[in-house]
Amino acid sequence: MIDTQALEGCRVLDIATFLAGPFCATQLGEFGADVIKVELPGVGDATRRFGTMTECGDSLPWLSEARNKRSITLDLRKPDGAALLKRLVADADVLIENFQTGTLEKWGLGFDVLSAVNPRLIMVRITGYGQTGPYKDRPGFGRIGNAFGGLSFLAGYPDRAPVTPGSATIPDYMAGLYGALGTLLALQARERTGEGQVVDISLYEPIFRILDELAPAFAYKGYVRQRMGPGTVNVVPHSHYPTKDERWVAIACTNDKIFARLAEAMDRPDLACEWATLAAREANRALVDETVGAWTATMNRAELMMLCEQAQVPCGPVYAIDEIFEDPHYAARNNLIRVIDPRAGELVLPNLVPRLSSTPGSIKWAGPALGAHNEEVYQGQLGLSDTEINRLREQGVI
Repeated sequence: MIDTQALEGCRVLDIATFLAGPFCATQLGEFGADVIKVELPGVGDATRRFGTMTECGDSLPWLSEARNKRSITLDLRKPDGAALLKRLVADADVLIENFQTGTLEKWGLGFDVLSAVNPRLIMVRITGYGQTGPYKDRPGFGRIGNAFGGLSFLAGYPDRAPVTPGSATIPDYMAGLYGALGTLLALQARERTGEGQVVDISLYEPIFRILDELAPAFAYKGYVRQRMGPGTVNVVPHSHYPTKDERWVAIACTNDKIFARLAEAMDRPDLACEWATLAAREANRALVDETVGAWTATMNRAELMMLCEQAQVPCGPVYAIDEIFEDPHYAARNNLIRVIDPRAGELVLPNLVPRLSSTPGSIKWAGPALGAHNEEVYQGQLGLSDTEINRLREQGVI
């Protein structure tokens, strides 16, 4: 193992709020980037007040998702605040923002201005609809991204209203991940060109990108996929099925060979003949699911999963969070990591993804207090005097 981290030496300015942009910065900070979180004085990122609150005054989402960041306060709307940001930009590699389109330009902090200060700057811009197009000025949140991106329409049952597909924040996390990917691509390109660029991401585009054949199927045959409950288009049985102990399992038969193995495990080899092909199973989807569900309901979940594992049929438990905490595989993979925070005490957080064998990431600290690193950054990095710090504080700039 190399005694360094993958992004060591990379400096990131996170001036975004709430989740999408900050999560992009979090990914980079977990793998060694020095992330400076810029927040409005006296207010801070809205994530601090979102979700379950702790006794330290910040929420669990903040403590988890602002990990490894240094927090400073700065009002970008004020001339002195904009001037300080430019000084920080001069020594930065990446700036991440997710204000509504045109906001930074209104403050005199658009990419044209900041890239003039630092031509190597990479700016990640995450908005509801992107920097271009007729909807670019519309506000957006994760729920809108799910809906506009095409995912919400597919979530739920055909005879009921569309439901939230797991979480309204999926687009925020997905946009953050694509933002981190875009950052790495831009950093790689900068190695060749010496110049920075803009990474432009909307909340809906990462959702639309992961909807497998939805777009080509419509263009090719005019097929509009409808809600299917727990079922999956194109394959069956591929759903959630009940067990005797009132749990649920996910079974995924993605080809004919796997279904033949399932039929053998069910002690129903005749099914492998009757429904030997995907087309035959698709034509009898409801009956196939009903037959599999009736079989799974005769066994407890542990017994069923053991039988499927022996038959090499992909099968997994439909877990609630308490079951995740109890699962030995989660423990063996260290997917839940305990962090001692001086303000909040012991926290259990989702661990880093992905795993790097030589330059792994780490969690150095949980989300910091508002402005906890003001002196460290403004004095230690920018060299401001005590007098200047006090003046900026009195004027509400920091």
